Amino acid sequence: MATPTEPTRGSPERPRRPGHPAGAGPVDTGADGARSGSAGPDGFDEFWRTTLAEHTGREAARFEPADSPLRSIDAWDVTFSGFDGHPVTGWMLAPAHGGSRGTVVQFLGNNTGRGIPEQWTLLPSAGWSTFVMDNRGQTGPASPGDTPDPVGSGPQIVGRMTSGIQQPESYYYRRLFVDAVCAIDAVRARQGPGAGPLVVSGGSQGGVTALAAAALREDISGALVEVPLLCDIPRSVEAAADGPFTQIRDYLRTRRGDEETVLRTLSFFDGVHFAARAQAPALFAVGMLDPVCPPAGVLAAYEAYAGAGKSLRTYPFDGHEHGQWQHRRRQLEFLEGLTERR
Repeated sequence: MATPTEPTRGSPERPRRPGHPAGAGPVDTGADGARSGSAGPDGFDEFWRTTLAEHTGREAARFEPADSPLRSIDAWDVTFSGFDGHPVTGWMLAPAHGGSRGTVVQFLGNNTGRGIPEQWTLLPSAGWSTFVMDNRGQTGPASPGDTPDPVGSGPQIVGRMTSGIQQPESYYYRRLFVDAVCAIDAVRARQGPGAGPLVVSGGSQGGVTALAAAALREDISGALVEVPLLCDIPRSVEAAADGPFTQIRDYLRTRRGDEETVLRTLSFFDGVHFAARAQAPALFAVGMLDPVCPPAGVLAAYEAYAGAGKSLRTYPFDGHEHGQWQHRRRQLEFLEGLTERR
């Protein structure tokens, strides 16, 4: 196990699954080193090709100067067309005097929104423009959201993990992941040709959204993936002690006999399957005591990640916080490396 300041490369050892006998050996891997089963369900690629073809490419984004006391950072209030043209908000922040080194598209955790521009000053202060995508239909006291989700769904447990879970086409995360692709479209249209690197970033729910974006777009320069949610979902539903995965357990307790249907839906959104298709360099983070996103799921996504130049930071005594400001420093070093490669 690596220390918090040492990257681990290759395929790290995974914690054993509850009920899996100690000493039973590592999880099977394919010839390319990806975890067995990382390709996903039949029809995975066609599902996402069809989804993007049918539900993206609507109106151009609007960037309006935001009212902010920031002086060294310029801020814009953004509205772009997400899934099916639904309006989604975001913030765009950039160094006020030009010289942006590239753009980081920031995806957010569960039950949070875009908040206010002053929450997102670290990366612009380091020379990186930052686009913060709001979560449709989510908000929270620490970081409120502004984007509604106009799509209804069948019965669900409180939270978004079971919203529309009856089939892949209606599942909440289909809309959120399409929003992420549309956010990148908006950034690319504003940047124009010859812009610097474009990096996707997020933790927890934002982490799996970053994985999805890195897989669904070919023009991603790097990915910052922190304790991603929705990875190795069957195992994580069993193992999670707290957080969104428990919503799925609660749902299955009310819908006994629906396990096969639910797990089939979720298989189209598993971060492991997106990781197996992503090609950009990536920096992962895992807290080995994380009760919300079990480390086995994070490590499964890391094992499956197909991009060259991947690295993993493990935090042996951390939970969902996964390194906090020490990890922010590691991320800045990763971004510095991307500019050196160009």
